Amino acid sequence: MSHPTIAATTGIAENVFEELRWRGMIHNITEGAAQVLATEKVTAYIGFDPTADSLHVGSLLPIMVLVHLQRHGHTPIALAGGGTGLIGDPSGKARERQLLSEEQLVRNLEGIKAQLGHFLAFEGVPNPALLLNNADWLCRLNLIEFLRDIGKHFTVNYMLAKDSVRMRLESDEGISFTEFSYMLLQAYDFLRLYLDYGCTFQMGGSDQWGNITAGTELIRKVADGKAYALTVPLVTTSTGVKFGKTEAGTVWLDARRTSPFRFYQFWINTPDTDGVQYLKFFTLLSREEIAALEHTVATEPHLRAAQRRLAEEVTRTVHGEEGLRKAQQATEVLFGERDLEGLSADDLLDIFAEVPSSAVPAADLGGDGLSLVDLAVTCGLERSKKQARTLIESGGLYLNNVRVEEIERRVTLSDAIEGRALVLRKGKKQHHLVRVE
Repeated sequence: MSHPTIAATTGIAENVFEELRWRGMIHNITEGAAQVLATEKVTAYIGFDPTADSLHVGSLLPIMVLVHLQRHGHTPIALAGGGTGLIGDPSGKARERQLLSEEQLVRNLEGIKAQLGHFLAFEGVPNPALLLNNADWLCRLNLIEFLRDIGKHFTVNYMLAKDSVRMRLESDEGISFTEFSYMLLQAYDFLRLYLDYGCTFQMGGSDQWGNITAGTELIRKVADGKAYALTVPLVTTSTGVKFGKTEAGTVWLDARRTSPFRFYQFWINTPDTDGVQYLKFFTLLSREEIAALEHTVATEPHLRAAQRRLAEEVTRTVHGEEGLRKAQQATEVLFGERDLEGLSADDLLDIFAEVPSSAVPAADLGGDGLSLVDLAVTCGLERSKKQARTLIESGGLYLNNVRVEEIERRVTLSDAIEGRALVLRKGKKQHHLVRVE
């Protein structure tokens, strides 16, 4: 069975370096690495932080690097930091993180593995991806032997010169010896993968450059080997905001943390100036397809074609066809393009979580229920009953996305979705959620 990320290989660049370069996915790269990627089949790895049971959209760019590697015939390794997760990486952190228990790490690793399976083929292809856990070797290390065999290859001066360490030393928080040792552990990971799996490339975010190059140095000193580093850029919006952060918080890949609807909306709301670049970053669309969308953005920006295609592609990959269908259905409901049929009360509470809301006792909707005119005034959609009646007469008031035509319309429990929620709308965009309690 073919895997969706590698089945369609038409329109890709001749080699993976050219593919990554065209897509703007290379921030820094060590000498000679471009030539190797262009002419040889390699094994490369990227580490993933297991501090939660789900990856988030900030992890997508490194994941897509692995996807492109596999599509071009290379062998990708996703390394879960089950061992280093017990320590904590100081890179990009203003203070030391809370250390995880081994039980929590196990749960987190299970969640991460399932999500990576949406992107990478772990079986059924000539170059299956590998998912490894560095706890398998780090947790068996003997401290004295590690300091003797690995620590001796790093001077304190070398470690202090790395940005991730230097920035923490200059902060009020400082850096603990625990986190200071992280660089040695990550370098040891690279050495183990080099010796055990023939892995010659480590890739990661731009903040990982110091840790990655420490690994290439360790391989040179211990194994007299040649290894390479490649980092991807830190993704920000055109306004300088860190990618993946919203007012509601982190955008997760797990549907239990971020619903498919909210996930889809995150991509739909991409600024016009970022849409085309994000298509290069986060989808497998060809140059020709992206060029056509770029033309549409330039000539018909109101269509938001890049954002729509971006949202479709990424949501389909992460949440499947059914998740995409539900997200699109919910979006149509939000913009009044369809009724609420098929949606649950929980769906409504998610879709309309950010619109004004109020509560009404279930008892008030019993029997003949409430006058819709009274409810519209109580909710604040209109300031008076006269204005509410005028709104209905003009066809501007909607109950559950259906236009109300009767001025004397009453609202009962049978109108509430699962007896729990009602949606009122004034005109095209002014919504109010009514929770039945």
